[in-house]
Amino acid sequence: MRRLLVALIGNGAALWLTTLIIGPVGGGVSVTAYPPGGVLETVLTYALLAAIFGLVNGLIGTAIRIVAFPLYILTLGLIALIVNGLLFLLVAWISGIIGFGLWVDSFWWGVLGAFVMGVFNWIVGLILRPLAGKQR
Repeated sequence: MRRLLVALIGNGAALWLTTLIIGPVGGGVSVTAYPPGGVLETVLTYALLAAIFGLVNGLIGTAIRIVAFPLYILTLGLIALIVNGLLFLLVAWISGIIGFGLWVDSFWWGVLGAFVMGVFNWIVGLILRPLAGKQR
């Protein structure tokens, strides 16, 4: 349970940092909180988006990576950028249906957002790993 909570906090923090970096650049990736948009609503929005990211990456992302394994070998892993960008756009689409959350302007903003979020998720994971009880 503790690992799940740390993973959700890590995903939410990585998404928040991604929107801070990419959002002001050209408006490519942004998050719209629940109305009225206070601090509690914003934190809740990031927590729900982190949960959606976990589900999409855990279920759909794993299936795509297994099916597309030959493409990963053929492209030396570069197809991962495209797959992660599409999964990023899928999370934006799901949150748009629900009525809150992640907004991505185009496919390439989704690829950039997925890449930056992956880097931040790795850094935040290094910081939070002792809290999860996962030592390497």
